Formats: sequence, C-alpha cells, structure tokens
Amino acid sequence: MTQVLAIDQGTTSSRAIIFDRDMRPKATAQREFTQHFPASGWVEHDVDEIWDSVLHTCREALARGGDVAAIGITNQRETVVLWDRETGEAVHRAIVWQDRRTAELCARLKTDGHEPMVQEKTGLLLDPYFSGTKLAWLLDNVDGARTRAEAGTLAFGTIDSFLIWRLTNGARHVTDATNAARTLLYNIRDGQWDEDILRLLNIPAGILPEVLDSGADFGETAVFGGTIPILGVAGDQQAATVGQACFEPGMLKSTYGTGCFALLNTGDALVQSKNRMLSTIAYQFDGKPTYALEGSIFIAGAVVQWLRDGLKIIEAAPDSADLAATADETQSLYLVPAFTGLGAPYWDPDARGAIYGLTRNSGPAEIAKAALESVGFQTRDLLEAMMADYPGDTGTVRVDGGMTASDWTMQFLSDILGAPVDRPEVLETTALGAAWIAGNRAGIYPDRTEFAATWALERTFTPQMDDATRDVRYSGWKDAVARTLSDHG
Repeated sequence: MTQVLAIDQGTTSSRAIIFDRDMRPKATAQREFTQHFPASGWVEHDVDEIWDSVLHTCREALARGGDVAAIGITNQRETVVLWDRETGEAVHRAIVWQDRRTAELCARLKTDGHEPMVQEKTGLLLDPYFSGTKLAWLLDNVDGARTRAEAGTLAFGTIDSFLIWRLTNGARHVTDATNAARTLLYNIRDGQWDEDILRLLNIPAGILPEVLDSGADFGETAVFGGTIPILGVAGDQQAATVGQACFEPGMLKSTYGTGCFALLNTGDALVQSKNRMLSTIAYQFDGKPTYALEGSIFIAGAVVQWLRDGLKIIEAAPDSADLAATADETQSLYLVPAFTGLGAPYWDPDARGAIYGLTRNSGPAEIAKAALESVGFQTRDLLEAMMADYPGDTGTVRVDGGMTASDWTMQFLSDILGAPVDRPEVLETTALGAAWIAGNRAGIYPDRTEFAATWALERTFTPQMDDATRDVRYSGWKDAVARTLSDHG
C-alpha cells in the first residue's frame, strides 16, 4: 500500500483526502457541521457531530480511493475539548478558537502583569484565542468538572487529541508539538507543559495529553476495518507550512481559510516578537523543533460566508469576486471584519466589525469589494510586523486555502503587499502536509529535500498597483482600524 489518508478537521467542515504514491489527491470527501453561537462572541461545536463528520468523510474517501498505509491528521487549532476518560463523552461542547468568552480573564491576567512571563515561555500573548483560558473556563463553569479533573477522570485535548482518543478507542491520549504550542500551556523553549502557567490558570497536569513529534506513532485505528497506523499530526497552519515546503528560514506561507494565518520559518531561532506577532513551533521531527513567527487573522474566508449567509448578497462563495469586480471604483469603502475581535497585530477581543466610507451609491458590489480587500489589508498588517521582527526582503508569499482560487482576490493581495504571490498547483496544502508527514514516517514518501523539489507553481500574481496608490489605500485601512479598536477614543 502506497497511499495515505489525510483527515483535515477544519472549523466549518471535515474533509478526508486520499493521496496516492505521487502525493496527488485521489479521492476527497467533505461534510460541513453546525456552528453554535450561544452568546455574543461565543462559538461552539458539537464534538459528536465533528466525530460523525470525520467518520463519514473517511469512509466515503476510502470507498472511492482504496486502502491506505497510514493516516495523517491536521486540525483546527486551539479549539478545546474536555471529555470523560471512561465513556469518551465530552462534558460540554467544544469551545472554538474564535470564541471570546475569556476576554475578561485575559485582561485581568494582563493587568496583573503575567503576559511577559507567558510570552517568554509559550511565544503567545494573553488572548482568548488560545486554549488555556478556555480550558480554565470549562473547569470553573461546567458542573463538577474541576472535581472530576482533579480526580483524574477527565481528559483535555485539542481536536487532534480527541480524534486520536476515539480512533484508538481510548488507547492513546496524545498530541503533537505544534498543537501543544498553541494551548498557552506549553513551554516551547523547554518542550514540556509549563508548571508555572498551569498553576496560574489552576489547571491540573493530569488531564493533559502526552506531547510527541509531528511525525510519530500516535496509535492505530481499526474503525475503518483492518488496522491503520496514525503517523502524522500537525495543526492546520503548521501542516500548510509543511505542505508548502517552507522548510528554509525566511520562507513564508499564508493560508486563507475561515481565518488567515501567515507563518514565517525562523529555523532554529525562536524569535521573540516585539510587534505583537506570535512565536510558535512550525514542525518538530526527531525531537528538534523548527520555529516560526505567526500572524493570525480571525476573519478571512468567513467574511465571504457572511456575504452569503448574513447579507445574502451572493449565492455561493465564488460569486463574491465577480460581484466585487463590478464595484464603483470611485468609492473607497473599508470593511474591518472584527466580528469576533481583531487578531494580530492588534489583539483587541472587544473590537467589532465596521464599514467606513458608505454613500447613497454604495451597494452590494462595493461591500463585496471591501470585504475581499480586507483580507489583503490584514495580510499586509501581518507582514509589516513580521519583517520588523525578522528583517529581510518580503520576497514571495506562497498562498493556499479556499480563497486563493479567486484570481481577483490574489491580484489585490499582490497589489497591496507590493510583492509576488505564488499559488501552487496543489491547493490542498494543509492536507498534503499532514499526508507527507505520515507518509514519510511510513517510508513511502520522500525526505524533505525531495519533497520540496516536487512543489509546483500554478500561477504567480505580480503587483500592478503603483506605489502612491498602494500607500493611499493602506493609509485609509489603518485609519479605519484605528476607528474600530475598542479603545480608540
């Protein structure tokens, strides 16, 4: 057997993709699941619905694609699950990475002066985005959870850990270093759960999973018939970094899914950001982490979903670019999509979305254009902060994710960055990264050097906007953001 099954468990859907011996997608299945919004700024998922979606898509892909030698898992990061070790049942819906319910706790911890210590150890900032404060909320707010956790009957994990638990029928409670690095609980310098932060958040160490390399033996599953080893795990953005073959320091990838996440490989150097970027683990093999700077945008593709499901001005996501292309060029609208706060480099959980520059002539086309442009503007925010932390030429940005299928959006991205944007032939880079990690571990896929040589370009977008226009447009964006920040006045 020379094929690999990649489980890509995302924020809005689960996908299963079988990659053949040449690392090309052979069979794909996808299923969306429900987004729950129980209060303003709260986002939850039903973990049983996620589990059912994973089972369904894997079985469908296997039925069409044939047997596989290994499984690789990539997952939405930071989303928190707390479950019973005996039954495998979650004690509460999963609290999703977008959820902002712990904003007050994070603000209090900052006020008390804990953020420098947390950033030094984890590379992260005190923001509701990360898993740690979400887990603390579950322990404090779910009836009996803390008592059960301290008694050792509950287990915590991000989605990868929960899926492995169920796939192995409770035999393995594990995660990988890239997912652990996003919890706010893991010391990325020492490579272990941090006792000081666990004490700070009052989290018992006994509920935490064992942390392994990204390529490791995560256990075996018999759920799909026969026995298949799980040999690769990486958080979705790290998996995309691998899938884009960004193995050399200075290489940059930007993924456009529900959110947008840019990772800049910094190699052996753990760069402590002075510009509100995150330091994280890009991947870890043979016990050795490779580090990265990351910028996180909470709303990218989700703004297109809002155009479709909220405003109902488009019927399908691809329609957004066609609509934007008809916009009145004399209008200058700015949409700041702070629907669940603003991520890097602002880190303002209390900000909310706004549109500036509306006139009587503004309509669906102008709003669609502003929505798509917001993704390019936010990406420039990230790159400017990264380049300040890790000086060098912006170079070429490798992109992937659903939004990159839009030529209009990618052209604007290149224009506003003033840099080339490379779109690969294989857009499923997140799943490809997970598949390569597992396939390499299984001995059927090549080493890093040979894998990087297989990376193939589909199209390069080059800047068409002049410098003066670029500066004016970006200045207008910065003004719109300043007006949107919760402490602007």
